[in-house]
Amino acid sequence: MRFRPSPAFLCAAMLVASPLPAGAWGAQGHQIINGAAIAALPPSVPAFLRSPAAHDEVELLGPEPDRMKGGGAPLDDDASPGHYVDALDDDTIDGIPLSALPKDRRAYDAALHAAREPSDQYAQGYLPYSIADGWEQIVRDLAYWRVDTVAATKASTEAERTFFAYDRSVREAVTLHDIGVWGHFVADASQPLHVTVHFNGWNSAHYPNPAGFSDSHTVHARWETALVRAVATEPLVLARVPAVATSDAPILAQVGAYLTTTESFVPAVYKLEAAGGIDGHSPAATNLVLDRLAAGATEMRNLIVEAWAASDDQKVGYPGIAVRDVESGAVVPTRAGVGLGD
Repeated sequence: MRFRPSPAFLCAAMLVASPLPAGAWGAQGHQIINGAAIAALPPSVPAFLRSPAAHDEVELLGPEPDRMKGGGAPLDDDASPGHYVDALDDDTIDGIPLSALPKDRRAYDAALHAAREPSDQYAQGYLPYSIADGWEQIVRDLAYWRVDTVAATKASTEAERTFFAYDRSVREAVTLHDIGVWGHFVADASQPLHVTVHFNGWNSAHYPNPAGFSDSHTVHARWETALVRAVATEPLVLARVPAVATSDAPILAQVGAYLTTTESFVPAVYKLEAAGGIDGHSPAATNLVLDRLAAGATEMRNLIVEAWAASDDQKVGYPGIAVRDVESGAVVPTRAGVGLGD
């Protein structure tokens, strides 16, 4: 089992590095990523996701999972590993390729227990599943919103139409909350030091370090918090977000590819640290940190667009009515039909 310092140790090290609050990307980085993702959404998604109020709410919720830290056991022990994954330099997690992630956390945990160096999801981190599970939740949110939207005008009685209009307003609030909190984990996965065993110093006591990179326990906070606060703003990051590019690949395949790309920048962060670029806010350090923030915003924006498209293929309620059948007029929704009939 690989060494990962306790949360208390990390917090102490980060505070030595900077008086700024510590957290994944820091609060400013998470707000920038969430805000830029919403600002970059295309007109093809519902207007409630693109409003100024939606932007401000989702932006504010970016740091939310970090703000919940400190709740005690079992919350902290259960939730903290959802923010990271300890990938090796060969793009595997204890031998599990990022490109072939197991189908769910149960299978992931079983694979880790069966690895050459037996471990578990709480030691290695389960960030990929924080992203995939959260994305599927948003797909469900949007599926119910679609049904509410139709039923608010097409339900068979005025009472039902009034109910569905109200349910839609609640669903919009729930969806924005879910997107805001989920965006935190998408952002974590664009931060190279959240997807590596070298998460706060090169960890040369346990792994080869032929380049002689720093093993300082201040690198993490200097990169993701102090540098971001010095050089990053939402407009600068938004300018680096490209046009929408969606994928038909399964969500875990997309997440694995995203994490693999992020992990490839780990040596670059340490080279910048060695050259004094992180502390000196060099052009190279500025470009890399802005690019990684933009990568987080891009992934989050693209996955929201994909979630909207995927929501059309869902069934809601139990035993389930197809969203497409509701939108085509083949089925008229009722409260009972969407799971509220008991």
